[in-house]
Amino acid sequence: MEQFVVSARKYRPVTFDSVVGQSHITTTLKNAIKTEHLAQAFLFCGPRGVGKTTCARILAKTINCQNVTVDTEPCNECTSCKNFGQNASFNIHELDAASNNSVEDIRNLIDQVRFPPQDGKFKVYIIDEVHMLSSAAFNAFLKTLEEPPSYAIFILATTEKHKILPTILSRCQIFDFNRIQIKDMASHLADIAVKEGIEAEPDALELIAQKADGGLRDALSMFDLNVTFSTDKLLTYAEVLENLHVLDYDYYFRIVDALFAGDLSESLLIFNEILDKGFDGHQFVTGLNEHFRNLLVGQDSRTISLMEVSESAKLKYQEQSKKVSKGFLLSALSLGSSVDLSYKSAKNQRLHVEIGLMKMASISQVLNLATLSENGAEKKSLITA
Repeated sequence: MEQFVVSARKYRPVTFDSVVGQSHITTTLKNAIKTEHLAQAFLFCGPRGVGKTTCARILAKTINCQNVTVDTEPCNECTSCKNFGQNASFNIHELDAASNNSVEDIRNLIDQVRFPPQDGKFKVYIIDEVHMLSSAAFNAFLKTLEEPPSYAIFILATTEKHKILPTILSRCQIFDFNRIQIKDMASHLADIAVKEGIEAEPDALELIAQKADGGLRDALSMFDLNVTFSTDKLLTYAEVLENLHVLDYDYYFRIVDALFAGDLSESLLIFNEILDKGFDGHQFVTGLNEHFRNLLVGQDSRTISLMEVSESAKLKYQEQSKKVSKGFLLSALSLGSSVDLSYKSAKNQRLHVEIGLMKMASISQVLNLATLSENGAEKKSLITA
């Protein structure tokens, strides 16, 4: 039986061009290699699963490659590249700062730096989760980081840049990685599905990408989970929705229609249906607030691009945003935010959400009364005049 390899490892990028959604980083690194303007220390920071360690490995592999391509990519054929692929390279050292965070660990690292590479041009030290180093370890590392030997390059990676000492930051060339966009992630998942012989609905892949919240590693893990869940190598939107326990946005479209129409009974019944399906009340509230926000940005053609949803869902948001007033959305968003903030402290959380829905269902009536009173005041002033 062939050993299963998770997609996050099997399809890990091995060239700069195969890195997803970080073109601003990869282009800069390729230009630095091409012009031989490599810094002695890099700091890669950003959310989890966006390619920090992957880019560090590709950079380390490329600068030691003996036959770099015209596109500034590793050849994957020379001795250095083959050794790297087999995890047998003596020029690339990876250190996990979470478990090696003491002064003694850094001293051992500094001792290694003193010896030049036996084969290749550079010795590259990749230090992951560097923010976990102790203050004493950071201070012990300062001198070597500022003035390393000409053959040594340090690549530090972290998810929490604010925890790193300013003295370390000032010695590094800083690269900020972005959250990967939903469309880029869905496109990458579609390519993998084709390679694996899996038929996948576009909406299903976009749902996985949306649930991953900008992290490609999370998206690939969820993709594997859903492929395992499906017995016939077919990923459908309905199955992914059920397997990931995601609340379908159709519920939000229904409840907003009911709230805007002032139909409190229908709103409460929909909320009860959501709870019966095992969804958390707080999850519903945060999703409803996001729905109001999407409707608000969908009312202006300039802000439609701010919606991080699939194209089919975007059309539905635009359609509903034409039916509801801006005043209703702003008031509902204010009420929803208040419910969200005080949800955890509420004694009866279900009633807390229902009171919020009751207030939202009354917004249209209140706005209409306000309009009538303003019109009445105008008529009265005209008569008096």
